Formats: sequence, C-alpha cells, structure tokens
Amino acid sequence: MVLTELAAIYFSGSTTSNNWLKFSSNLPSKPRSPILISDTILALCDVGSPWRSQWKLFSSTVKDLQFSQQWVRLEKHEWGDIFDILKRPRLLGGKNDKVLMIGGLKSSYSLHSSCSTILILRLDLESLEWEEAGRMPPEMFRYFQDSSKFKVFGGGSRVCFSGKRVGRLALWEENECGKGEWQWISGVPGNSDGLYRGFVFEARLNAVP
Repeated sequence: MVLTELAAIYFSGSTTSNNWLKFSSNLPSKPRSPILISDTILALCDVGSPWRSQWKLFSSTVKDLQFSQQWVRLEKHEWGDIFDILKRPRLLGGKNDKVLMIGGLKSSYSLHSSCSTILILRLDLESLEWEEAGRMPPEMFRYFQDSSKFKVFGGGSRVCFSGKRVGRLALWEENECGKGEWQWISGVPGNSDGLYRGFVFEARLNAVP
C-alpha cells in the first residue's frame, strides 16, 4: 500500500489476478509514516494550523478505505498531551502487532522548543495503552543534537537512527523482556553528507514441491 496526500494505492495479489486499486485517502492532511499492522492501517496526520502542528493518530482498514474511505481518530482522554511532547513524530511497526512512535522529546511546550533526547513510545492496539519503550542515552543523543534532521527506520525489535555528520548508526533493540538496549553500529557506507537511509524487509525461503 502507498498513501499519498490525496490517494491510497493498494496492490491486491491473488491466484486469479494482480490488480492495483486506487481510492481517496480522505485524510485531513498528508499522512506521515503510515504503517500496516495485520489488516489495520495507521498514520499520523497534522490537524493543527500553519503556525503550529498538532499531530493525531488515525486508523482504517484496506476494506474500509476501498468502500467508504472511512478513518477513525484513535484517542483516549487518558493519553493527555502525549502527541505534544514529541517533535516530528513518526510511526514504525513493533513486535507482536505493537505500534512504535518515535520523535524528539521536547524540553518545553514552546513553539520552537529544543529536544532533550529521542523518545520511543509503544502502543498496545488492544488496550490502547502507551508505554515508554526507550530513551536515547544522553551521551549518544549529543551526536544527534547538532543534526538538523535525523532519519528513523526499522521495525519489529530494532530501530535505527541516522543523522548528518553523525557518521554511524544508533541502534535500539528490544530484548526478550521488553526492555530496550542502545548501541552504535559503525562501518555502514553512507553518502557524501553521512546521512544514511534504510528500509525493512522480511526475508524468507519457501519450499515449493
């Protein structure tokens, strides 16, 4: 599935036909970091003003998008200002159908607040409860503090962070106890400004009789 500002494009592969389907995304703004977990699509959308962003979490299914373009805003009163504490949040799919939301932890609620670290929050879609999954150590974050932007990619139990002039990847990895561990990954080739990019794929081997 590909979500653009105005449309959703979905590839439906079956034994009888391979078709691309296109339908309206019907979102209030261009979705950020849409992810697919089971049959549920989740995306962050900015519902604020041109002067101040206000991010909210929306969900739908492929079936609902195809027939009704219906999105549901996921929110609970208990969440409070959870979307206001993160700068430039983005989503990744976590382990066991959990949702990871990653962004810079604001040091204050001011419009141009600086960040004190990078925070990883984890959402359980069944209970709709958030928990803190990881917080980048200060000695690691200082390498990203001077970077104007940082990239996040990964999924499952591993999340990688890269930034201009950092020169290596920071890795957060969830262990079997659900706790996160941080480490550096060196020796990864980058481009001229040292900004790394990546993507996740599931490699597998199927036996065909």
